[in-house]
Amino acid sequence: MAVKIRLKRLGAKKSPFYRIVVADSRSPRDGRIIEEVGTYNPVAQPAIVDINEESALKWLQDGAKPSDTVRNLFSNQGIMEKYHNAKNSK
Repeated sequence: MAVKIRLKRLGAKKSPFYRIVVADSRSPRDGRIIEEVGTYNPVAQPAIVDINEESALKWLQDGAKPSDTVRNLFSNQGIMEKYHNAKNSK
């Protein structure tokens, strides 16, 4: 089973709100999920990003692949750097 960390869209028209979720890559965008890792609100000024760092790192180490947008959010929060440091220190 290929697992991805990606965005699940919520909110009204023209006012998106996203949950950062772990899901099977074959499931639809807003379909069944395995676990919710955080939230992302791009409408707020500045954009609000709330990520459970511990579970995000756990899923990355278990082999989940982040989408491009989620990878950028993780990089801005410093999660990708922690993941690479932990991976290279083994």
